[in-house]
Amino acid sequence: MRGRDVLSIADLTAEEVERILNVGLSLKRDGGGNELLRGKTLALIFEKPSLRTRVSFDVAMQELGGHAVYLSQAEVGLGQREPVADIARVLMEHGGR
Repeated sequence: MRGRDVLSIADLTAEEVERILNVGLSLKRDGGGNELLRGKTLALIFEKPSLRTRVSFDVAMQELGGHAVYLSQAEVGLGQREPVADIARVLMEHGGR
């Protein structure tokens, strides 16, 4: 899956979802991977506000050595003020992979 952009779970096959869950379970069980996402940034953009999801992703990124940035719907204007492709391009230019 390296090098792929996943915007929705619908972008994944059942096998890919199962692999992701197995890796997550392994990391949780073994307590490893605290630097797995070092130098990586995750942009959190939600259509509807979700405190539990936001906190879960933020904490997970921190525990894996990465950084999460929350962008509210008002800031991004997803599909309204700016096309989705433009938003994705800006995030890639400034966030890297």
